[in-house]
Amino acid sequence: MALPEIIEIKPVSRREETVSLTIPGSKSLTNRYLIAAALGDGRIELRSALWSEDTEVMVNCLGRLGFELSVAPDPNEPSNRTIAIKGQGGVIPKGGDASNPLELFVGNAGTAARFLTAFLCLGSGVYRLSGVPRMHERPQQALFSSLRGLGYRLDSATDQLPVVIHGGGARPGKCKVSIAKSSQFASALLLAGGKGGWSVEIQGENEEESSYVEMTRVVCDQIHRLGKNGGVIEVEADASSASYFVGADWLLGGRPKIKIDNWPQRSTQLDARFPEYLPLPGRVSRRLDLGDSIMTAIVMAPFSLQPVEFSDLGRLRVQECERVVALRTELARCGAQITETGDSLKIVPGVLHGAEIETYNDHRMAMCFATLGLKISGIKIKNPSCVKKTFPNFFQKLGNGVEGGIGAEITDAKTGKILEQEELFAD
Repeated sequence: MALPEIIEIKPVSRREETVSLTIPGSKSLTNRYLIAAALGDGRIELRSALWSEDTEVMVNCLGRLGFELSVAPDPNEPSNRTIAIKGQGGVIPKGGDASNPLELFVGNAGTAARFLTAFLCLGSGVYRLSGVPRMHERPQQALFSSLRGLGYRLDSATDQLPVVIHGGGARPGKCKVSIAKSSQFASALLLAGGKGGWSVEIQGENEEESSYVEMTRVVCDQIHRLGKNGGVIEVEADASSASYFVGADWLLGGRPKIKIDNWPQRSTQLDARFPEYLPLPGRVSRRLDLGDSIMTAIVMAPFSLQPVEFSDLGRLRVQECERVVALRTELARCGAQITETGDSLKIVPGVLHGAEIETYNDHRMAMCFATLGLKISGIKIKNPSCVKKTFPNFFQKLGNGVEGGIGAEITDAKTGKILEQEELFAD
């Protein structure tokens, strides 16, 4: 049963109790493990792997390429799966030819688009990679340039998707790649580079981007150590997704107290730092401090004790939507005092009010502002189903019908009908 076109989040009642909940697996880790495992030599079983639009896209693409996969429910978290995949040692079983490339659709999944681009170069066939219109606008040029420098043929009129990739197998060599626009370019090369024989020099490193590169190296090392025997890997919870509930706990002053049972420990995820930034300091940088969870912090900022400047936000402009403009526009719609200067947003504490929130088909916009609705009356979220990209049961955990739900009343904004638990799942 689909979510309505627009929903309203009702503030939760303040109560002295603890709400415990789980967070689905990390999207970043799940898609890295899938690519690394497909290139490996053994059978890998990923437990607590995220099952959402972005990871389902990756599984579907690998299946079309001929990899043996199985997907089973996770008894502990509805938005997770146990995914098993048998590696082929660097061989891609299926491919098309120049007159009939094998078609692969990646939706708006940046990880799938970038990781598969490098991965497919190792094949022996011809492949056409495409996505939704927004994915066709997102950066790819730096990755394409690196792969062409290694001798691979990638045909694209715009240096973006759609692209036709002519597999060339392993071609040992050296390449350089800038991660100024996305760390996923370097991660794509590192994931496939072991089998391709590529030596990758990374340029433009910084704290935010380098953390994702380090995550990729850790994933590759894990798969390599398991070798031909394969094994089981537990995927840690997604820290970016957890930030909404950490933020909600702070926003509600711990009433109720929101506890995340599977908070990642010793994580390579940059957003595992998010709790350290509440209460908010006077300045937060995407380049130095936080990843995607900086969006959560931005929406929390009107409740800070001081003005907060969020800097180095340029990367947000080329993601699922133009997120800097989207955040400024929708916060201003709620009455926030917010100023955009260059790639920075400055927010002054103040009183907010309800509004209809445009989500721009961006899952993080929907989740950030829904979290705000736990505190502010009248927050209505358009196109709430877009959360299926990374967190299909987000609204179930926000609501009051599931064990561990925060307790918000969520209604169909057009009819006023209170939505039941099964109506809050984004599919």
